[in-house]
Amino acid sequence: MASERMIDAQRTAVESMIQGLMIYKEGEEGEPIVDMRSDTVTKPTERMRVEMALATVGDDVFGDDPTVQVLESEVAELLGKEAALFVPSGTMGNLICVLVHCEARGSECLLGDESHMHIYEQGGIATIGGVHPRTLPNNPDGTIDLERIPGAIRPLDDHFPVSRLLILENTHNKKGGRVLSLEYMKAAAAICQQHGIKLHIDGARLWNAAIALQVTPAAMVEHADSVNVCLSKGLGAPVGSVIASDAEFIFKARRLRKALGGGMRQVGVLAAAARVALKDNLPRLAQDHAHARYLATQLSSVPGIKIDLSAVETNLVFINTGEFSANDIVLGARERGIWIIPVNPYTIRVAFHFQVTTADVELAVKVIKEVIADVASKK
Repeated sequence: MASERMIDAQRTAVESMIQGLMIYKEGEEGEPIVDMRSDTVTKPTERMRVEMALATVGDDVFGDDPTVQVLESEVAELLGKEAALFVPSGTMGNLICVLVHCEARGSECLLGDESHMHIYEQGGIATIGGVHPRTLPNNPDGTIDLERIPGAIRPLDDHFPVSRLLILENTHNKKGGRVLSLEYMKAAAAICQQHGIKLHIDGARLWNAAIALQVTPAAMVEHADSVNVCLSKGLGAPVGSVIASDAEFIFKARRLRKALGGGMRQVGVLAAAARVALKDNLPRLAQDHAHARYLATQLSSVPGIKIDLSAVETNLVFINTGEFSANDIVLGARERGIWIIPVNPYTIRVAFHFQVTTADVELAVKVIKEVIADVASKK
């Protein structure tokens, strides 16, 4: 009882300290900044900071950190896999998974030509892993035509690398957060099994996909051999991703994590925040999706821009700026306290997360409409 009172007293003291340290950004004019550049920009919540301060920790390289072990067990259960491993980033997690699947020299993986792993991860599977990537076209909905996959798997011939892995991204970032359906995932897995190759899911936003389809995360990856999920995007943890698979795979993954510099010591501090993120913010993702649909609907009738409303399935909105410069609109919005990003000269991405409120969304709609009108008046 005395120890419980001491813990409660510590928690109260930490909460008081954190309340005094919480800093909220303001724009130059004193207006709040609504940061919708990415769902990675969230700040740790007060509850995360408290749990981080009070986390029970140990040296995870020695296998002594109980908090990260609990996190790994919880995520493995959520994903319906035998084991899981906490890693510093999704880029490292994806690379580790490819290296486990393609441990033999001369291996090749198949992946989408607009996938995050192909475009935004420095080609690490080739430059670090020595794995040859073979790209297939991504459709507007993020899928790869299933009929193309068997023909892309190399025959066993001395001239070719050995096809060992298919990689799918769910949700698909560059395609606007599109969701790959359960039926599609099952069919892709069946092709992999038929041809003797493995299936890896880059599930950085898999949580969003599960919410959108109203199914469990485990259902999303039931037929996958491995999966990487991010904790620091929509869930809002400050750091980390988790890879999940069978126990033998994770044993190999742990060794590779160490080789890549990802073995961490008292990592329970980070795992504590991630556990809060899963408990508090996973159910809130539906609100992010609703905010995305609302903004897209409100802006879809603005002259000069185009938004495919059917493509707004999760927390990302892509705005085709038509003849207007995406940079001009982004800079104009930023001056008014709304932060968004251009992904090419004529496309803007708006990302929603749990620290964007309904009032923020209303302000964003108002500001973006005003900026587009200003840009149009100067044409």
